[in-house]
Amino acid sequence: MSNQTKNSNSERKTFPRPGRGRGPMGHGMAPGGEKATDFKGTMTKLIEYLGAYKRSIVMVMIIAISSTVFAIAGPKILGNATTKLFEGVMDQIRGGTDGIDFTYIGNIILITLGLYLLSSLFSYIQGWIMSGISADIAYKFRRDIANKINRMPLKYFDGTSQGEVLSRITNDVDTVNTTLNQSLSQIITSAVTVVGVLIMMFSISWQMTLLALLIMPLSMVVVMLVIKQSQKYFKQQQDYLGHVNGHVEEMYGGHMVMKAFNGEEESVRKFNTFNDTLYSSAWKSQFLSGLMMPVMRFIGNLGYVAVSILGGWLAIRGTITVGDIQAFIQYVRSFTQPITQLANISNIFQQTAAAAERVFEFLDEDEEVAETENPITLEKVIGQVEFKNVRFGYDSNEPVINDFSAVAKPGQKIAIVGPTGAGKTTMVKLLMRFYDVDAGEILIDGHDIRNFKRSDLRGMFAMVLQDTWLYNDTIMENIRYGRGSATDEDVIKAAKAAHVDHFVRTLPDGYNLELNEEASNVSQGQKQLLTIARAILADPDLLILDEATSSVDTRTELMIQKAMDALMQGRTSFIIAHRLSTIRNADLILVMNEGDIVETGSHEELLELDGFYSEIYYSQFEKPIEV
Repeated sequence: MSNQTKNSNSERKTFPRPGRGRGPMGHGMAPGGEKATDFKGTMTKLIEYLGAYKRSIVMVMIIAISSTVFAIAGPKILGNATTKLFEGVMDQIRGGTDGIDFTYIGNIILITLGLYLLSSLFSYIQGWIMSGISADIAYKFRRDIANKINRMPLKYFDGTSQGEVLSRITNDVDTVNTTLNQSLSQIITSAVTVVGVLIMMFSISWQMTLLALLIMPLSMVVVMLVIKQSQKYFKQQQDYLGHVNGHVEEMYGGHMVMKAFNGEEESVRKFNTFNDTLYSSAWKSQFLSGLMMPVMRFIGNLGYVAVSILGGWLAIRGTITVGDIQAFIQYVRSFTQPITQLANISNIFQQTAAAAERVFEFLDEDEEVAETENPITLEKVIGQVEFKNVRFGYDSNEPVINDFSAVAKPGQKIAIVGPTGAGKTTMVKLLMRFYDVDAGEILIDGHDIRNFKRSDLRGMFAMVLQDTWLYNDTIMENIRYGRGSATDEDVIKAAKAAHVDHFVRTLPDGYNLELNEEASNVSQGQKQLLTIARAILADPDLLILDEATSSVDTRTELMIQKAMDALMQGRTSFIIAHRLSTIRNADLILVMNEGDIVETGSHEELLELDGFYSEIYYSQFEKPIEV
């Protein structure tokens, strides 16, 4: 076997994704902020999401129109009662005998009350339907994001903090949900109200209507100025909310290390930088959004005063009735309010667009290479693995593996050793198809691993990593994660094989002890034992051990090694180890240095060569003194 490889200083590098600036923590952005890059495109995609609710939205529109029409008709009808009351009072003043027609006025009031009740009922139904639509869209967003995460290559997560991803699925989706629920039906209601009220105003007095409309250009100028300023701050607010979440999550996840290296001051400094920018953008966006209402109300009041003066003059001339003035004044109020709402909604839509853009931006990220259309299924895995002229780099411009070739025969125990950064773990990641090779191929039983479904390929393996992963559940369920169909007896049997059973039974609740979020209620060595028990339970065809015993003491290591020897019997196994005592009985040892396989052979053969392996080995164990 032969290979020529070239490696950088680390096995795994992280690279910022194109088009996204990052600060020192990996999730920073230039403090200046930016506008939503594609408001029109984002809203188009959002409308496509709404396409599945066409019938419900049409129903909401009909109900909203009906509710608004009933509300609009109220002032006009109530004006008739005001006119009748005024005429009755004037008749009595002039000494007439007709008096006030309370029956007519009472009927008008009842009709008006009925209209307002119907309007309120329809408004309630409209809100109920829209709440369902917006909640369902939020549900689909979260579902799509969760599914997307499982289809994305690991390279994406190398350059993106967990907090950033969490912010998309929580803050951004919640923003879209809330704004859609509040705004969509309000747009319909406000638009219908503007048109309906305008018609009613013209039917009363065209002169007063034209005067009221003079406030429109001034309102539009104010709206455009506010939107122009607020849009960029809403976008920046959403971005830095993600940055704050990412930093807090990152620091909390490594709080012990951070404290051990006295990193509190630096952590707080970076948090304050993000938080100050978030505060600034949030304050500005909310201030500008809140400024809209009082400014529009002031402009509306100017029109209200002008209309009242003109209406009084027209009533004196007998052009319109008192009831019409009362109705018109109500309509002026009703006219300015929906305009103000539409202006406010336009601001809210900027926030919606900023949040939705981040969600769609995530959903549009590149995914893993598609599965093959005709996947191979092996009835029985023999276990021959071959690396053939493999070339790979986390960054295409900096190859980690240049030309790697090696063969592992069925049932062999293949040890991969070498200093940190030699490329050992990279080879395992390629074997599991966490990354795809740039050139060459990796074969299992003569088949390119890219011709298997990823789930089938990974189902052939069990992995025990140096970095243990346990989740918030019982010890029983954490071990059972290796094979979901396993019985409790199977779990306990695997635990005994991994020498886990004894220490588990000394715990307060035994196998029912619930591990906390960080699994800190068991020791690091015990965590490692649990992950080994999980691998034993999986009963794999091939096995990968990446520093699997690095966190246990020497005595426990010997017990684990016996269990591992039994597990590896008859299985092709890849063992990555710095402790060379754990791989003495390997069938084949690949010695890597700076990405190259510099030596191969058994433990004894490599010691006889007195080369690089011998140098590493005797750096850990004292070299025999020659007599």
